[in-house]
Amino acid sequence: MAHIQYLTQIHLDPGVVQLLRGECERIGLRKPLVVTDAGVRAAGVLDKALGALGDMPHAVFDGTPSNPTEAAVRAAARVFDAERCDGLVAVGGGSSIDLAKGLAIAATHDGALKTYATIEGGSAKISERVLPLIAVPTTAGTGSEVARGAIVIVDDGRKLGFHSWHLVPRSALLDPELTRGLPPLLTAATGMDAIAHCLETFMAPAVNPPADGIALDGLQRGWAHIERATRDGNDMYARWQMLSASMQGAMAFQKGLGCVHSLSHSLGGVNPKLHHGTLNAVFLPAVIRFNAGAESMQRERRLQRIAHAIGLESGSDVADALRDINARLGMPAGLAAMGVTRDLFERIIDGAVADHCHKTSPRIATRDDYRQMLEASL
Repeated sequence: MAHIQYLTQIHLDPGVVQLLRGECERIGLRKPLVVTDAGVRAAGVLDKALGALGDMPHAVFDGTPSNPTEAAVRAAARVFDAERCDGLVAVGGGSSIDLAKGLAIAATHDGALKTYATIEGGSAKISERVLPLIAVPTTAGTGSEVARGAIVIVDDGRKLGFHSWHLVPRSALLDPELTRGLPPLLTAATGMDAIAHCLETFMAPAVNPPADGIALDGLQRGWAHIERATRDGNDMYARWQMLSASMQGAMAFQKGLGCVHSLSHSLGGVNPKLHHGTLNAVFLPAVIRFNAGAESMQRERRLQRIAHAIGLESGSDVADALRDINARLGMPAGLAAMGVTRDLFERIIDGAVADHCHKTSPRIATRDDYRQMLEASL
């Protein structure tokens, strides 16, 4: 049975950040906590969002780490309670938006955050009591602004997913002007995250034709414009296209993801300093080669359809094309260039097998399969 659901209100265009106060009022927020990070504040992007709030009362938490943690969720909750806020506005990349989602749960639900993790059977425990959230992305990558999930490193060190339709932001304001100052390497890394989402969700075996169409269109947009956006950060047309690709990847990944994300979630937990989008980019070629042998990939000509979307003749060329675009964008040549060593492989595999994306791959990987993918990505 296909289960298809898309829920939220999205605004995509230069200047839509100015709608922020109106969106707060529309969903009933009187004093939001603005969740962001120090980099967004230092770049002056936070000021644009706060300016759009005008004289609306608000508070700010800018302590989001590069990979959100349960400890940071607790710190944000203390500000939320002390300032008597009634909802959330996340201004930043996927980390800020995911931290806000973690806070939306923690502030309204009892117990440790891991209680509500997907692999702990916690999704059904996340209720409509979650705090209302508006998302204002400042990167084009994770798509968390339209997604039902969040990734948070919990107190025991695991990087876990939290999934519920109640976590979908009530409104998403996608303003390419807010991504203008993103450095080239971060533009490339977050853009490859969006491309990874479009690829993995299209390859996932669940039946969802609308998601497949959205993913392929998002892939085509992302592939065609990521190098333009990376070369010229002021190219607002390319920035708009990358925000769309990011949004579309997340709209589609309700189908499920796969081994790329199983590995990157796990390795990101082992070393939280590693960038998620960069890891996805590095893992993609090896995972594409592994997935090529899946029955559903062959039966439905998935690789050939991917090749067509990115202008290639044959599905057998996709993995090499991903390796080549990574090189052109300045992505690391492999895991070794990021400081990853073979002695970490078993820990990474432990996390990958337990990850919520492991079972939604078109081909279920064994431990040895994961070991070979890690070796090929080294």
